[in-house]
Amino acid sequence: MPIKVLIVDDSQFFCRRVGSILHSAHDIEVVGIANNGQEAIQKAEKLQPDVITLDVEMPVMDGVTALKQIVKVCNARVLMLSSLTYENAKITLDALDAGATDFLLKSYESLSSDSSGLVVQLQKKIRELGRAKSFKMLQPAKPTAQKPEPKKTTSPTSRPEAKPAIPPSRGVSKIKPDTKLIVIGASTGGPVALQKVLSPLPSNYPFPITVTQHMPGTFTGAFATRMNSLCNLNVVEAQDGMRLERGTVYIAPGGKQMVFEGTSSPRIRIRPTDARIPFAPSVDVTFGSASKIFGGKILAIVLTGMGADGTEGGRLIKAKGGTIWAQDEATCVVYGMPMSITKAGLTDSQLPIEQFSRALLQ
Repeated sequence: MPIKVLIVDDSQFFCRRVGSILHSAHDIEVVGIANNGQEAIQKAEKLQPDVITLDVEMPVMDGVTALKQIVKVCNARVLMLSSLTYENAKITLDALDAGATDFLLKSYESLSSDSSGLVVQLQKKIRELGRAKSFKMLQPAKPTAQKPEPKKTTSPTSRPEAKPAIPPSRGVSKIKPDTKLIVIGASTGGPVALQKVLSPLPSNYPFPITVTQHMPGTFTGAFATRMNSLCNLNVVEAQDGMRLERGTVYIAPGGKQMVFEGTSSPRIRIRPTDARIPFAPSVDVTFGSASKIFGGKILAIVLTGMGADGTEGGRLIKAKGGTIWAQDEATCVVYGMPMSITKAGLTDSQLPIEQFSRALLQ
């Protein structure tokens, strides 16, 4: 059966163009068009589409406000269409918290040509969302406490030993005593999943953490700012030359690759991406680089996401004796990346998203 899609946008041009792109795919059917949020709620309830493309900014009712009602009347996967601005990045992150499954950047220029990369991406996203083996809307984690402002950075040696704020997870491979770095990879569903994993951790957490989340550059900066306000940990967008310090989370910048350099005092290096690498940032690139610098003294975590990014990097980590945890199918928004690395026989433990923070505090 074809994937049923509802298009929601106040621009007639975008509705016609997106409709034309989707109509050209034999396995996708456009079942309706709405031009504002209120109309989107009504049509979502009536048509029960598999996927909804939803504009961020619209008259009568904006996309985020509409989304909060759509998820109550329809079980569709929602793909936000957002322009590349910092303000729209913040709004799109609000939408992901409210129940959107994924987002895609749009512009008049990118939709004006049949050879545009967006044309291919849009059809691919619709197919992936419409046929996802597993889908579950994750609610964002509630902050454990208000973060003090401004936050002062202390040296690693001056931090007290971390004390678990919640009971330890059982039946999970423990973090090795000689662990030097925790590396996390995520894609679709990652922003909310990462909140659940990181927000319960204390500010004096004894390891540095890096996050490679598939996002464009404008979005990773907004995402780091957002996560910093929700977490006790210090969360920053990674910059070239930064030293790795315990209690800090480094978000890989979009459009580039995050790697590591040095052994006695490791640093982050931000490099231009290569056209042959399908993702920027790439989980495989970061995982692979980490294995070269830290050997087996790594805990790698693969969270919800489409595709297989992280599997090849995971092979390198396992070859050096590192540990890998993967999110389980039941709690993934899309069980792609965790499934790939698990089927490859590389994971030491599979965990529901709610158990990662407990396991990290063991």
